Amino acid sequence: MSIFLNILSNNILPIFIIICLGYGLNKKFDFDINTLSKINFYLYVPSFTFYNLYKTQISMELINVLLFGFTLFAINFIVGYMITKAARLDRGMTAAVQNSLMFYNSGNIGIPLITLVFSDTPYLELALACQVMILVVQNLTTNTVGFINAGRANVSLKEAVARVFKMPTIYVIPLVFIFKALPIDLTATFIWPTLTYIKNGLISIALFSLGVQLSKSKLSVKSPMVYVAVIFRLLGGPAIAALLIHIFKFEGVIAQTVFISSAVPTALNTALIAVECNNHEDFAAQVVMLSTILSAVTMTGVIYISKILFPI
Repeated sequence: MSIFLNILSNNILPIFIIICLGYGLNKKFDFDINTLSKINFYLYVPSFTFYNLYKTQISMELINVLLFGFTLFAINFIVGYMITKAARLDRGMTAAVQNSLMFYNSGNIGIPLITLVFSDTPYLELALACQVMILVVQNLTTNTVGFINAGRANVSLKEAVARVFKMPTIYVIPLVFIFKALPIDLTATFIWPTLTYIKNGLISIALFSLGVQLSKSKLSVKSPMVYVAVIFRLLGGPAIAALLIHIFKFEGVIAQTVFISSAVPTALNTALIAVECNNHEDFAAQVVMLSTILSAVTMTGVIYISKILFPI
């Protein structure tokens, strides 16, 4: 029991304190979630992605982590489709369920969680590099498939695709590789301190935004699909990841990182995308809310199991 309490207090509670601050302050001041979503999408996420990708040396191990991330995404897409097909849901709800399974908090919960788990070890740099690869996959797919998927419920495919190209993150990833190839060290320029300040703010603003969104959500969850989505996200995610870890032959730090990362709750971005696309906002927010609350228990268990299954 002491191990679980240690994991809970050191790795989970610091994250939930910031979420609770967002929840409580929004009850008093009623923040605009649309403004917060745009700050996240257009400033913090692109800057954080650029900073970490630029600093990361891409090895073959990290390429394999990237492939792992895309494979996990594809399997979740298929699982979501099968669930909604069996339940005979319409296109809008199908997209909402798929997004809730495919996209998880690899950035605003995954990054701080991995940082806390490996902070007192010599493996922090490798673990964060792996998590950045997962974050790249999630950013790419969220800002393309996520928007197209949700947008198709209310607009044409052409309009949904057009909306995707307004998201800056899809331009950041090729841009960073261009700068990495140039004979310029950005870390020695005036741009780098700016990126550093913004990058350092992502975790707090993202967790705060999550708390604000949760405070605007209905606490009563009546749709059974919310529970189905949450179960598959929190328990199905690690189960699928464990199988893929075996297939990709990951061990030690890499195995622990991607396993723990796969267990984080549904991404706040799914709720923000639902708001942007006007597609089942209540469902998306309730999945984010319930999965985030329950993840305090499930992530604690997954961290404990990771140390047993993939010892360093």
